[in-house]
Amino acid sequence: MAGVALIGWRAARYGRWLVDDAAITFAYARNIAEGLGPVAQPGLAPVEGFSNPTWTALLAVGRLLGLFDRGTLFGVPDYVVFPKALALLCCAGILVAIHAAATLVTRKAWLLTLGAGAALAAVPSFVVWCFSGMENSLFALAATVPAVVVFRAVLLGRLLTAKVAVIAGLLAAAAALTRPDGAIYLLVYPIVVLIHLRRGKIKDSLRGVAFSAAAFAVPFGGYVIWRWFEFGRLVPNTAIAKSQDLPQLSQLVRAGDLVQYAGAFAVLVFMVAAGLAMSRSSWWRDGLCTLLVPLGLALTAYAVMEKDWMGEYRFATPVWPLAALAAAPALTEALRGAGLRGRILLSLAVVVALLPSGSALASAGEKFRTTPTLPMCFIADRFGRMFNQYADMLDVRQGSILEPDLGGSSLTSRLPIVDLAGLTDHRIADYFHDGDKAGVPEYVFEEVKPTFIHFRMYWGAVTGLANDPRLTRDYVPLYVYPAPAEYGGDFVRKDAVPSEAKLAAAREYASTMIPQVEGNIYTWPRRSCGDTLRPGQTSVALP
Repeated sequence: MAGVALIGWRAARYGRWLVDDAAITFAYARNIAEGLGPVAQPGLAPVEGFSNPTWTALLAVGRLLGLFDRGTLFGVPDYVVFPKALALLCCAGILVAIHAAATLVTRKAWLLTLGAGAALAAVPSFVVWCFSGMENSLFALAATVPAVVVFRAVLLGRLLTAKVAVIAGLLAAAAALTRPDGAIYLLVYPIVVLIHLRRGKIKDSLRGVAFSAAAFAVPFGGYVIWRWFEFGRLVPNTAIAKSQDLPQLSQLVRAGDLVQYAGAFAVLVFMVAAGLAMSRSSWWRDGLCTLLVPLGLALTAYAVMEKDWMGEYRFATPVWPLAALAAAPALTEALRGAGLRGRILLSLAVVVALLPSGSALASAGEKFRTTPTLPMCFIADRFGRMFNQYADMLDVRQGSILEPDLGGSSLTSRLPIVDLAGLTDHRIADYFHDGDKAGVPEYVFEEVKPTFIHFRMYWGAVTGLANDPRLTRDYVPLYVYPAPAEYGGDFVRKDAVPSEAKLAAAREYASTMIPQVEGNIYTWPRRSCGDTLRPGQTSVALP
């Protein structure tokens, strides 16, 4: 399909880049496929350091089939090809769903689908995160399909059938098991039923909502029960580490960020077109109202989530296909119902609105292409392979590493990683959640006593490690970041240093390699880092 080709073409501009957080899921998928359980590294205690069970399962299946984390496909590392191919399939599924909706409102459904595909390809926020290696593409599909199912059910008079109710509930469960905020799509069916509630249909409506809720509860509730017995938590450890609190009403204004990103004039034109379409007694006006429900829920979910450090509106991924799903038929109906003058004016408004939006989005995409969020390969080299080299040079056979980035490093490190960010360490997650600033250094220096420590930027301050006297008491630096950077670097326990000569050699290695690797983080942003990522590797994959 042309729309899929456009999305794939735009995704290709970001090369082989994968964000490091995606590799956390890669590591879990590898270990699950190998029968080691839901752990970030072999031998560690199970901690739910992922929040995307369905995506993790797909990657694990890919590994079992020999398509992922095995070697190369068509000369490209399969850890790059497989998740990006899955993302393209999900994008194709989104456009198929949009086409299924469009067939009910126009004879030129292919044209609306192509327009939706072109719009999605033009939005860097959508393309970047769908092809980042993370679950965003699957999440966007899981949000779009139930919207189409309910839309078609409304127009075809099947909304209150048990089949539609059950499908809506199951799809909402799929969304909730792809990202925790996907649980909000459970509300799509009952809200739409409430909008179309009629006398004489109250009993049927209540029954439909009950069926939908039950269909959601079976898979999602089953997973929550398994989570409790496996991890001892009712929510993912990642949610605790990130301190996701109950939403505040004031957070809803954050949806305005997306209006500014897409272009205020373009959003205004869409709203005018939707208003014109809904003002007429079109037979599918109820369908358009239906499409606005999941779109509103997607905007709400984005607004109430904690701000994301990764940038480019990562949590907004479902918003874009749901907006395209609603905008395409709204514009079609507005043009169809207008006279010649109205069509000309609306068409000109669309063109004038898209020009500045297109320019701004293209600029955002190019900026991200040049400086993408934390590449996985940088972490695999800097904290996996380099620390393996430290360990070899200092004769460390048994030990551990404390550091805050563990995606690529969990795939390449031969030493257990203690996650300073808390995603895969429930003790540190609890300290962050409880605001216990003294807990982290006490835990690190008195209980864990890692062989190596790395922190940089605000991690030293936010955890209290940088100013704790036990750092200089128990550790010696291998590398310290030069001023004006905040204090931080690589440290090794004094009792792990076999001799001053070997310490000097490790420091010489660090002083040579760290500036090279870190200085080129954005010079090499779209590369891969070897055909395979395996524990124990020491060779940094220079381009």
